[in-house]
This record gives sequence, structure tokens and C-alpha cells, in this order.
Amino acid sequence: MIQKITKGIRISVETTFEGMLYKNYKLKYAFGYQISIENQSNTPVQLKSRFWEIRDALNETQIVAGEGVIGKQPVINPGESHTYNSGCLLTGPFGSMRGFYSMIDLNTGNPFKVNIPTFKLSATYALN
Repeated sequence: MIQKITKGIRISVETTFEGMLYKNYKLKYAFGYQISIENQSNTPVQLKSRFWEIRDALNETQIVAGEGVIGKQPVINPGESHTYNSGCLLTGPFGSMRGFYSMIDLNTGNPFKVNIPTFKLSATYALN
């Protein structure tokens, strides 16, 4: 598990290799990840948007940005957490992801960014 704390918000990431599939006649490697966002601060926060930089073994980079996570913009009160699962497809058996969440401190209305730690994606069979 990879973890990082920014401004009292702990991000924890666990990854899985889901297998290979063909999409548009090209072999793809499917990865899943579970992210837990824990509010260790003293104020409620709301996740408004996400930004991802996804790199594969061929050094191709894909940028993904948008509102919320999995269609939600969760409010996370102090001591609570929000966990979700998602995934991505890569053209090779190795890669990495990193990014940030844009959040709002609901007591002050001030926006801030929470860094998502860089985490590796690797096909289990390719590690030997």
C-alpha cells in the first residue's frame, strides 16, 4: 500500500493486475486500484475534481481530468473516509499513475490540492 498525507488528508492506494484483453484489435493490460481518502484534519472537506497523469512502459502519457471520482463529489468529515475502486488500461505490462484531487475546506470555502502519491502498475507475471 502506498500512502501520502497532504494538509491532513491521507491518500492510500492499493493496486491489482486484472489481466489482458484486446481493445480495438490491440492488446491492453488492465489494472485496478482502490483509493481511500481519509480526513485527518479538523474540518470537513469536499472533493471537487481529480487530475491523473498515467504513464505506461513505453513512456506514453495519458492525462485524465474531471469532476469528482466515480461520479461523486464526496463530503468527508473529520475522522471519516471515502473509498472507491477504479482502473485503467495500459499498452504495456508496466506503468505508473500520479495526480491530485482539488478539494474545498467547507469551513472556510478555501480550495486546496491533495497530492496522490505516485504508484506503480505492474503485471504480476512480468515481475519474475
